[in-house]
Amino acid sequence: MVEWCAVASVLGMLEEREAAARVRVEGLREEVARLAEVLEAAEIELDRRVIAREELVEPLALSAAESTAVTGTEMVQETAPLAVPVPGSTVPPWREGLPVTVLAPDHQRILGMLDERRSAGKGPVKAKEIAVELSLETTSAKVEGVRSKARRLAERGWLVQETSGMFSAGRRPAAVPDADPSA
Repeated sequence: MVEWCAVASVLGMLEEREAAARVRVEGLREEVARLAEVLEAAEIELDRRVIAREELVEPLALSAAESTAVTGTEMVQETAPLAVPVPGSTVPPWREGLPVTVLAPDHQRILGMLDERRSAGKGPVKAKEIAVELSLETTSAKVEGVRSKARRLAERGWLVQETSGMFSAGRRPAAVPDADPSA
């Protein structure tokens, strides 16, 4: 009888510890789900901030180009904007004959990598794979930066974005805002 009580006591202790472990596991699962939501919100905010910066750079670049124009009686010719694009500069819409050198170096690297893949017969890739191919860190911030640049290139017709979010080399005329579709 004493043995049975000792076994029951040990089983009771084990059941209590198991129940406590289950409660802890459930609590950790809830915490992981909450942190995943926080991470997703932070990544969305980062993407919005990257896009906002790019959108701000565009009018500033235009304003800077306009302010560099020389007006006066001695000089008739206007000064041209810098021929070498700088990081953060705008992405012009693609059109026939426009050289890739009008793009910022990061955009040129993305296009070059995708052109090489197409030449090798490889298909479209996701932003993370582009980051890996360009030897960038695969942190979410770097990948989101690459995704933002690739999206901008796709919006402007420099490359193709698949519905799955994958990117590939290829050119298509970019849609011009406020353009008459019948024209």
